[in-house]
Amino acid sequence: MIQKTALITGASRGLGAAFAEALAPTHHIIAVGRTVGALEELDDRIKALGGSATLAPMNVTDTAAMQTLCRGIYDRWGSLDMWLHTAIHAAPLTPTHHIDAKDFEKSIAGNITATATLINYVAPLLGTEGQAVFFDDPIAGEKFFGSYGATKAAQIALAHSWQAETARIGPRVEIVTPHPMPTATRARFFPGESRENLHDIHAEAARLLATLQK
Repeated sequence: MIQKTALITGASRGLGAAFAEALAPTHHIIAVGRTVGALEELDDRIKALGGSATLAPMNVTDTAAMQTLCRGIYDRWGSLDMWLHTAIHAAPLTPTHHIDAKDFEKSIAGNITATATLINYVAPLLGTEGQAVFFDDPIAGEKFFGSYGATKAAQIALAHSWQAETARIGPRVEIVTPHPMPTATRARFFPGESRENLHDIHAEAARLLATLQK
C-alpha cells in the first residue's frame, strides 16, 4: 500500500504540529518549520504514534528553499495528497499609524508573498485530486491588528480565489476557521488571557480534520 503524503508548512508548533500528529497514522508528514529543535521533538512524537516524517527546517519566505523542497517532494513521491498551510508571521500589535515599516514588510513577505509562491509550487504536486487547507482568522479590522489582520485577510483572499478557480477541476481547496487555542502566537497577542476557555490544539485539529475528510 502506498502511504499518503501531507505537507505542513508551519509544523513545528501549535496547530501545525497538532495536525502532523493527527495525520501521522495515515500520512507521511513533510514538516516545514524554522525551529530545528521543535521539529525534532515533533518527529519523536510522530514516531511514537507509529508514523514517519521528513523534517524540512526552512523559512517559507525563502523562495529557493521552497523550490528545492517541492522539487524534492516530486522526485521522491511524485505528488502530494494534502498541503496544510499554518505558517504565519505575527507582527507586534500597534496602532495603525505606528506600524513599523520593517514589521509590515515581514508580514507581507510571510503571509502574502510566501503563500502566493507556495500555491504556485505546490499546485502541480496536488494535481486534481489533492487537497489544500488554509486557516482563516477573522481578526482583520480589529484595533492594533493592522499588520497581521491586513496580511492575513489578503492571504485568505488568495485562497478564496484559488478555491473558486479549482472548484470543478481540483485540487480541492478548503478554508477553515479554528477556534481560539492556547498557542504561542495567541499568547503574544493576548498575554493576560486566561487559557481555561481556549480550545485544546489536538482536539481542534481532530475537529477540523473530521470536517476536511467529509
